[in-house]
Amino acid sequence: MSDASETFDFIIVGAGTAGCLLANRLSADPACRVLLLEAGGRDDYHWIHIPVGYLYCIGNPRTDWLYQTEPDPGLNGRTLRYPRGKVLGGCSSINGMIYMRGQARDYDHWAAVTGDAAWAWDAVLPLFRQHEDHWRGADDLHGAGGEWRVERQRLRWDILDAFAAAARESGIPASDDFNRGDNEGVGYFEVNQRRGVRWNASKGFLRPAAGRANLVVRTGVLADRVLVEQGRATALSVIEGGQQRTLRARRELVLTAGAVNTPALLQRSGIGAGAWLQAQGLPVVHDLPGVGENLQDHLQIRAVFAVEGVRTLNTLANSWLGKLRIATEYALTRSGPMSMAPSQLGCFTRSSPDQRWPNVEYHVQPLSLDAFGEPLHGFDAFTASVCNLNPTARGHVRIRSPRPDEAPAIQANYLSTPEDRQVAADSLRLTRRIADMPALAPYRPREVKPGEQFQSDEELARLAGDIGTTIFHPVGTCRMGRADDPLAVVDPQLRVRGLAGLRVADASVMPTITSGNTNAPTLMIAERAAALIRSGSAT
Repeated sequence: MSDASETFDFIIVGAGTAGCLLANRLSADPACRVLLLEAGGRDDYHWIHIPVGYLYCIGNPRTDWLYQTEPDPGLNGRTLRYPRGKVLGGCSSINGMIYMRGQARDYDHWAAVTGDAAWAWDAVLPLFRQHEDHWRGADDLHGAGGEWRVERQRLRWDILDAFAAAARESGIPASDDFNRGDNEGVGYFEVNQRRGVRWNASKGFLRPAAGRANLVVRTGVLADRVLVEQGRATALSVIEGGQQRTLRARRELVLTAGAVNTPALLQRSGIGAGAWLQAQGLPVVHDLPGVGENLQDHLQIRAVFAVEGVRTLNTLANSWLGKLRIATEYALTRSGPMSMAPSQLGCFTRSSPDQRWPNVEYHVQPLSLDAFGEPLHGFDAFTASVCNLNPTARGHVRIRSPRPDEAPAIQANYLSTPEDRQVAADSLRLTRRIADMPALAPYRPREVKPGEQFQSDEELARLAGDIGTTIFHPVGTCRMGRADDPLAVVDPQLRVRGLAGLRVADASVMPTITSGNTNAPTLMIAERAAALIRSGSAT
């Protein structure tokens, strides 16, 4: 149990992907006393480490905040489960383990909108390489010997190989590396695993620093409010063991609670849109209109095709004998279906010929079900989930009350723009075109969902609203930008605008979402934040 008031040089709020890396980097200086706080528990739950265990971590209060979106008009009034990691390692402990940097143009765009060339692809590539331990070894694009292990998957499926061949027949090139700056192509994803076991940020960054006397890691500590004195964030009010406590920071508070919880913490602290805070009866400590705005996410549209003459996980896992075989294979070799990432085969391409760059990503799986958490279908099938990499829709995150234990309101506004609805319709047509290629013909694919009777743009966009689900990539709610950007929450050095002593270093700072899975870019952001802090970029 801590004292009523303690002082550290740095307090990091949130021991997720970014927080674990920052704790490692900042505590490397023995002269700095670093505190890392996590509202959840330790990552000692066995299902965190078995790759297929994401099925038992998402929706589990032990590891997930259990958030949901607000009813969404673009989803025809539906709400979605919105998993966020509530455990050491954060989302890296419950996510799909896919290693994906995005496209070089993503970062060049960040550099343009922030006015800081340090965010351009050529500048951030060394940051990715710095912590990478890639199975191929070191080269101009990949690092070796770092904390973040990247491996090939330890299984393959005939139906996925056939889908990849069909994609190539449709004109999509093969790819054996999606992380070179241009991820166009089709191939198996690389994953954050070590010999068939999940590799999370806690293993990668906290364990190597565990013996440092100047690093304190506390779990079960809920951040309540940032305390501001004369324009400087000096302390953090927390709830620990049912008691309110104050923790003071000599140099900086660094928020790494993620795209949902970081803006919620700021709003509880009176840092946000002044008029909105006043309307909620909250004191305005610092008027910053962009806090909680600019929410972006990847919505996946899941098309299901029944197949014949090839085994998929549906029938393999629907018998006790099949389950025994799966468990035995993993126990003996750490391979097979229990080593599976949620999606194994990836594909990046254009939803229509008029797109300037690959604007959609496929996650292809040798299985099908009605919804996440539901039983597998009783027939063999594959699922081709496609997401719009660059949605134009923008949503928001807003607290419902000052209570830190009350979930915020998450309004994603999926499919709320004509551009996003058109990409959704085009994507479903593209999926059908791939399924019609000769490589898949021996398996006689039959569209089960959404159903080939739906053909028009209007029908397909409406069906996308019926079947679309989040792929769990929220970003942008504390976006960085230029000084003249009224909705920028942080500057290009990730310092909260108008306040000293406060920085944000997680996915919430992304001005625009990256063209792929967001875990690796979040690590890069934390790496840059650590370098800025250690170089003396004061807040």
